[in-house]
Amino acid sequence: MIDLSLAEIADITGGRPHDIPDPSVRISGPVVIDSRQVEAGSLFAAFDGEHVDGHDYAERAVAAGAAAVLAARPVGVPAVVVPDVEKALGALARAVVERLGTDVVALTGSAGKTSTKDLIAQVLQAHAPTVWTPGSLNNEIGLPLTALQATAETRHLVLEMGARGIGHIAYLTGLTPPRIGLVLNVGTAHIGEFGGREQIAQAKGELVEALPAASEGGVAVLNADDPLVRAMAGRTKARTVLFGEAEDADVRATEVRMTPGGQPSFTLHTPAGCSDVTLRLYGEHHVSNALAAAAVAHVLGMSASEIATALSGAGTLSRWRMEVTERADGVTIVNDAYNANPESMRAALRALAAMGGAARANGGRTWAVLGPMAELGDASLAEHDAVGRLAVRLNVSKLVAVGGREASWLQLGAYNEGSWGEESVVVSDAQAAVDLLRSELRPGDVVLVKASRSIGLERVALALLERGGEVADR
Repeated sequence: MIDLSLAEIADITGGRPHDIPDPSVRISGPVVIDSRQVEAGSLFAAFDGEHVDGHDYAERAVAAGAAAVLAARPVGVPAVVVPDVEKALGALARAVVERLGTDVVALTGSAGKTSTKDLIAQVLQAHAPTVWTPGSLNNEIGLPLTALQATAETRHLVLEMGARGIGHIAYLTGLTPPRIGLVLNVGTAHIGEFGGREQIAQAKGELVEALPAASEGGVAVLNADDPLVRAMAGRTKARTVLFGEAEDADVRATEVRMTPGGQPSFTLHTPAGCSDVTLRLYGEHHVSNALAAAAVAHVLGMSASEIATALSGAGTLSRWRMEVTERADGVTIVNDAYNANPESMRAALRALAAMGGAARANGGRTWAVLGPMAELGDASLAEHDAVGRLAVRLNVSKLVAVGGREASWLQLGAYNEGSWGEESVVVSDAQAAVDLLRSELRPGDVVLVKASRSIGLERVALALLERGGEVADR
């Protein structure tokens, strides 16, 4: 964060200094919400959470080096006391971004946000100093915390924006107004909360509505292959850049193919030229993510060859998203258990199938260890059934469905599609899945682990990679 005095922070946030001997003291360290992350000169934002009240840690934070606390009440140590800590944090982020003049790139979508954000970050970092959302901190707290990591040297600020309802993205764009807005897709993630894909499209499109006009440099980067996203061009005054495999896309891919190991390769076409790309990531769905990143990089002035080189060298930055690890015994674990929705589940299964070619050549099998997909509402049964059917169509060797009724729906779909018997099994929990796999896996097997975040199925992948093979407590 750029240097600000406590007096300036009070003015920006509408707060009042409390127990501050010298309001001219400056914040020179990061803004944090975890007292364990405090550094010298930090500002500690005290949130009253569901389980922990940050105000109880204010004294500890100052003792560790924090210059002051952003708090909702006096805490007995130097503090800027504000009516609402969350809103104050957002106001501070907006003020800092405006002072820096950094190019803000915001992205949203039903699936692939974090993977695409990680690609954009790595490509732009090769071009100029870049700050980006860590992991999936894409809400009203995580977004301003990311923005406050920017410094005077930061050229690009890449922000992932999530939404669980109408108005959420509009609020986030008000905190850090973007110049470039990217919409990846409109799927069925959280459809139970939104009520339908049209409502999801309405929410995602709030991003392009917030962009400045083309005459002011605003650019909407839209997926040409998704009709609901393409239609958002009519909701913005910004210039539109299309990406995808459609022939009229400004940034597109041709000659898409998969390596024997399941990594996509293609020829990248931009208005400035073309170049070949081979990704280090697994799964054909990453072609669309890479094109989205390429379109953003093109808008920011990178050449096709620069973009292709950066994409080909990019890896996975965020945990539990298609993390591929080969054990010493030749078993490959694919940990994609951070979250799941119907679109990402299908993409992961297709990636597993692509990797299965090499596995079968080595005498191995493919295992899909799948758990429930949350927040699907009335569509839950049909979507779980469809995933089970897809596993059969993709010739996955074994299906291990973990959990309650959704697991039975996964297995039922597989059975109805292919009359599966011993090829699929329902187990009660993560430990039961680990016990089964430890007894059945053999060299050359590839194991995909995927479910919604609330299920905690990443414990299966982690246990399979640890010597003991036991599921750790969360």
